[in-house]
Amino acid sequence: MARAQTCTVGVTDALDETESAAVAGNPEGRRPRSLTRAEILDTAIELVDREGLDQLTMRRLGSACGVEAMALYRHVHGRQDLLGGIVDHLVEKLYDDQLAARRQEDGWQDYLVRLAHGVRAIAIEHPHLFPTLATRPPEAPWVRPPLRSMKWMETFLDTLISYGFDDRTAVSAYRAYTTFLLGQLLLEVSARGASLSPVEDELPERTLRSLSNYPNLQRMQKQLSEDHGATEFEEALESLLDRLENGAPR
Repeated sequence: MARAQTCTVGVTDALDETESAAVAGNPEGRRPRSLTRAEILDTAIELVDREGLDQLTMRRLGSACGVEAMALYRHVHGRQDLLGGIVDHLVEKLYDDQLAARRQEDGWQDYLVRLAHGVRAIAIEHPHLFPTLATRPPEAPWVRPPLRSMKWMETFLDTLISYGFDDRTAVSAYRAYTTFLLGQLLLEVSARGASLSPVEDELPERTLRSLSNYPNLQRMQKQLSEDHGATEFEEALESLLDRLENGAPR
C-alpha cells in the first residue's frame, strides 16, 4: 500500500512540475487552458484518422492538444486507457445517435438497417480505428465484435424482443448480425489501407462487469455463451450459395 501511495505522489509531483514549467514558459504567467477527457479523445481520434494508429503516442497527442505529454495523465492513465476511451467514445456517440432516431413504429428491420449503416459510418470515417474497436477486450466473453458493449447488446436484444422475438431467435439474430457486420466492414477498411494486425503487443484483460443493470443479458447469458460457430458457418455458406445460384446464368 505504501508503495502505491509513493507512486501516486511521484506522478502528482511530476504533473505539478510540468504545469509549473508551462506557466513559467508563458510570458503572461498564465496556466495553459484546462483539457477534458472528451477533448483529448476527440483530438486522439483526429490524430489517428490523419496519421494512423501507430503514430498515436502520448507525446504526439500532447503536442496536438497544446500541452506537455505528462499533463494528459490527469485524464488518461496511459496508451491502453486512451485506446479504450477512444473505443467507448465512438460507441457511445453511435448509441446516442441511434437511440434518438429509434421509433417503435418503424419496425425491427428499420432498426437493424439504421444500426448497420451507423456502424459502417464509423468504419468508413475512422478506418484506422475500426480494427481496434473490433478487437478490444470484451466486457464478457460472449460480447461479440464489432460493438463490444453490454449496453449495446442490451438495447439490441431489448429492441428485437419488443417486436416479438423470443430469447433464442433474438440471440440467433445477434450472432448473425454481428458476424455480417464484422466480416464486411473489416474487408472494407482493409481495402482503404487500414492494418488489420494489432498494433499492441499485448492487450490487457478487461474486468468482467456485473449484469445487474442488463436484465436481458442476465436472462440470456447461457444462450449467448453457447458455441454455434460450425452451424453458423454452414448456414452462412448455404445462404451465399443460394444467392449466387439465383444470380447465375440459366
